[in-house]
Amino acid sequence: MKILGFKFPLSFDNPIPLVNFMSCKLRFIRTITFTSFVIYGTILQAQLVNIESKRMQTDSTRFVLSSDLLFNYTDNNGEYIMQASANSSAQFKSKDFKSIYFLVGNANLIRSKDEDFQNSWFIHARFNRKLSDFVRTEAFVQSQNNQKLTITQRNLVGVGLRLKLVATNTTRAYFGNSYMYEIEIIGSPEQRFNNQRNSTYLSVNRSFTDLNLDIIGTFYFQPLYKNLANHRILSQFKAEIPLTKKISLAALYNYSVIKFDSNLEDDKSSNLSFGFTLSI
Repeated sequence: MKILGFKFPLSFDNPIPLVNFMSCKLRFIRTITFTSFVIYGTILQAQLVNIESKRMQTDSTRFVLSSDLLFNYTDNNGEYIMQASANSSAQFKSKDFKSIYFLVGNANLIRSKDEDFQNSWFIHARFNRKLSDFVRTEAFVQSQNNQKLTITQRNLVGVGLRLKLVATNTTRAYFGNSYMYEIEIIGSPEQRFNNQRNSTYLSVNRSFTDLNLDIIGTFYFQPLYKNLANHRILSQFKAEIPLTKKISLAALYNYSVIKFDSNLEDDKSSNLSFGFTLSI
């Protein structure tokens, strides 16, 4: 978890406490968000990616860019830990605001003298075209690599529809369904799989004005067309309560399951994070 540029080991998957004063100074210059860290952390440590959490809700802004870079090196009596990470998101809208081009990428390295605790990268590009107030069409490509996971590399391309189910001042709900062709590589020993997979998601954003509470929930289900027993499930829930005009209390929970149809052991991941959001 990161609070004002400092990292604390409150996430189940982050046992290494790192303190970076320079990161703190840089993040005071712009908006500092707890949610950006925990979402990126989930992307880097899970084999499933919640792209819904990365979408930028901008009504009249055509171009948005968000990026950060972190480097940390600690040496205690010759035992060192080095961390480097980079995260970037960009979104561009056409002049008629009906087409959206979206790109998100990140890389993360945590290394000690004897081994890498984390060595991964991820990139996702997506095109969204508004056909009506209710229907949108989407196309996307994605590539990710993480040598610490069962599936060390995944490349995919997909196309589908996105439906706006609800759009009010307090509630937004979206449903999406896509076809994906993916190439997965499993290391030690190396195996390669070419899969055709379906991806279905439901995303709900609800604001409770009386309680001053915002809740966002996303659910993904991604089975193989030829074998439903081989599937992935990802659920993510985020709650945010403003404490002042600039500070909010936030909580994020992620749960994912990957079931294989071979002798590989199923992958399960659970992550709970708490922190503060500071807007300057």
